[in-house]
This record gives sequence, C-alpha cells and structure tokens, in this order.
Amino acid sequence: MPGSTAPSSSRVLARFAHGLALADVPAEVQHLARLHLADAIGVGLGAAAVPRHRRWLETVLAEGAATGSATALGFDVGVPATLAAMMNGTGMHSLEFDDTHMASIVHGSAVIVPAALASVEVRGASLDELVRLVVIGWEALVRIGEASPGGFQRRGFQVTSVAGVVVAAMIACVARGASVEETVAAMGIAGSQAGGIFEFLTNGSNVKALHPGWAAHAGLWAATCAAGGMTGPETVLEGRFGLYNTYADDAQGGERLAGYLQDLGRAWRLSDAAFKFYPCCHYIHPYLEIAHGLREQIHSPDTITSVHCRVAPGAATVICEPWSAKQTVRTGNEAKYSLPYCMARILLGRAVDIPAMTGDDVDAEAVALSQRIHWSPWDDSGFPQRFGADVQVILADGRELTQRIDQVQGSAQRPAGDTAVQAKFMANASATLGKAASVRAWDTIVRAGTLDTLQKALRSRA
Repeated sequence: MPGSTAPSSSRVLARFAHGLALADVPAEVQHLARLHLADAIGVGLGAAAVPRHRRWLETVLAEGAATGSATALGFDVGVPATLAAMMNGTGMHSLEFDDTHMASIVHGSAVIVPAALASVEVRGASLDELVRLVVIGWEALVRIGEASPGGFQRRGFQVTSVAGVVVAAMIACVARGASVEETVAAMGIAGSQAGGIFEFLTNGSNVKALHPGWAAHAGLWAATCAAGGMTGPETVLEGRFGLYNTYADDAQGGERLAGYLQDLGRAWRLSDAAFKFYPCCHYIHPYLEIAHGLREQIHSPDTITSVHCRVAPGAATVICEPWSAKQTVRTGNEAKYSLPYCMARILLGRAVDIPAMTGDDVDAEAVALSQRIHWSPWDDSGFPQRFGADVQVILADGRELTQRIDQVQGSAQRPAGDTAVQAKFMANASATLGKAASVRAWDTIVRAGTLDTLQKALRSRA
C-alpha cells in the first residue's frame, strides 16, 4: 500500500512460489497433491465423454486449429498451452464434480491443475514439477479466498476465477523460470482479466464451467505478456482498486491476506481441501448423505408428507434461491444447483450421477417430490468452514425423522481415503480412456511416474 515498507502480497507469494522445493513439502501433503491432481484429471476426462460438453470441446478445438505440445483431455493431439488450459479447466469444472476448499470457497484444482499441466508440458518439465506447482497454487489460492470468506460470492463473483487468474499467472511464470519481478508483473496483469459472475443461476446456463478454464487460459497469457515487457500493478490484490476492494467490497481483505501469508511453507492449506462424490454443488452433498440414510427408514416416498432443510444463508443463495425455481428445474444443469431436486432423487432411490446431471430431460417424479421439500435459514451452521446439513422428514403415519451432519464426507474432518478417490477416478477416466489407460494414468500420477508416461496415457482413446 502507498507509504508502506512491507512487500506487496503478490511479491510475498511470488517469492514463496519461486523458493519452494518439493522436498520442503511434507510427504503427506505431496500425496494429497497427487490425489487432487488425479481427481481433477479424472473429472476432466469424464466430462470429455458427455455429449453436450464434447460438442463444446470440439468447437473450441476447431477454432484453435493450431498444434502444440499440451494435452487437451479427451483428445489424442497436442494443442497450444493456453487452449489446453481453457479446455481442461472448463472440463474439470463443468460437471460440478471437482474438489473444494470450504473456508475459502475455492475450487482449487479446476484452475490450478490446467494451468500447471499445460505449463510443464510445453517446457518438458517433470511430473514432480507438476506436483510442486499444484501445491504452490493451492497454498496461494486458498489464502486469497480465506482473507475475505464469502466476500466475493456476496458480490456475485466466483473467487475461483477472480483470484484463480492471478494464481495461474504466478504458476505459469514459475514454470517458465521467470524472475520474481516478472512474476509480480504477470500477477498484476492477470488482475485486469479477472471475472466470473453468478448470474448463470437465473436460467441454468452452463457458463460457470468456463470460469476456471478462462482463468487458467488468461493466467498463461498474462505470463506471456509479462515476458514481453508488459507491466501490471504490484498491489493487484490489496490496492485501492485491487481485487478485494473491487470484487469483494472488502477494504480489510488485503490486510487479512498479509497475515495469512506469514505461515506459507509451514501450514498447508491443501490438507483442508475436500473431494466431491456427487456431480452437483458441494453445498448439497451433506443433504444427500442424510437422504441416503433416511431413505432406509421410509417405506415408500409416497409416505413423505414434508421434508424441511435448514440451510446456511451463504449456501442458500446458490442452492435455494429462488425456491420456486429450484423446485421446478428444467435441465440437468439447473439440477446441479437445486437442493430439493437432488434430495428428491435420492429419496426416490435414484442416483445423482453424471447422466442425471447432464441430460436434457429432468425426472418428473423428482420435481413432484420437490414440492414437498422446504427450507429455512440455519444461521449457526458454521458455513463456510463447514458444509453441514440439518433435515427433518414428516411421514404420513405421524413419525418425524431428523438427522444432522456437521461436516461433509470427503473433507479433512471426514476424509475419503485413497480407495474412494481412485474409484471415482476410474469411473470418470474410463469413460474416455478405457480401463487400461486409466490404470496407467492413476499409477503414474499417484505413484510418481514420468510426465511422458502420463501424456501417453491421457492421449489414449477407449
């Protein structure tokens, strides 16, 4: 800030990113980074097999037309790094199946992995370097989000994209061996490319998928612009017109971030990231856990008189409002953000899976059951640090069934474990690669193979 002798947050982050060696990262954090890397790639591969998304991928690929050395998930040709970053980031986010850091409300891997993967591929770096960049990206992005918890969302912006573009620029600079000064410039440049609004909720449009893809793409371009001599504001995060003031309306965000940056390299925010096991908004997941459990106590969905959910106001903005629209979803993409519809499918004994959330048709019986589901604010839920659920079901025979979950499965407090993450990866990746190549890809990422082996596996076709 003007008159301050302290380094800017961009400079602190850039120094950290350039100075961190993989050997400095605890083994358990490295392993988590590999799991999140595999999970994101698996989701991107799963998306590549969805007809609606594949049409978009093929359209974008045709427009790009150029060849390159980066991998576009679902295709067996090399493409330019910026195009691969956009395609892969969009795919990783398109299914609402990608990981989340709850306190910062960041979908970290969807912007970090595509930026890092493309950057190391075009430079022929190692898989270890990819893992290092994934760790760096998570540690930076989470802290930026934590410094204004829910602030970006309240203004209608997705922090994954707004802050993600700055982190993607930093990652790209580190990968290309740029100086700290050039990295700071690239981060400043990236701030002028930040965006990603939540208005998609009004009509169920699927542009939200593009948010991290565009951020990864723009971050790589920001690094290229800096290499060509363009400069950017060093106070892109905390300045008078920086991201916190402009996108979060939070004048104290920059000061809080400066405090959070003090434990870089000692505390590892990646350890708190959560995996997802349903392809829908993460806020809905604990309610689906409860619905699974309650269904065993319900003889038939026809006997349900009403379902009442208490929902954190910050989550309700996305999954409850406006309630009449959430009860009458028209497309699978709208369904991803509808608490009543997703709960109704589980209570009816039906899956909340990729086909259900990406198809053109919706389940009429689930829409009908949604009319008996209601909600009210849950002010002391602990959101966003915790994604919980509180549900009451009243049955026709007068019974009341209640259940509460304080934290979602797949979180640090309720870890999923390697087996569950691997099963999800195999189900997603096999749809595009087939089983054998999917096994090779998983083993390469998680058991420390080479980047060349990973590329060959990812460019296989089922």
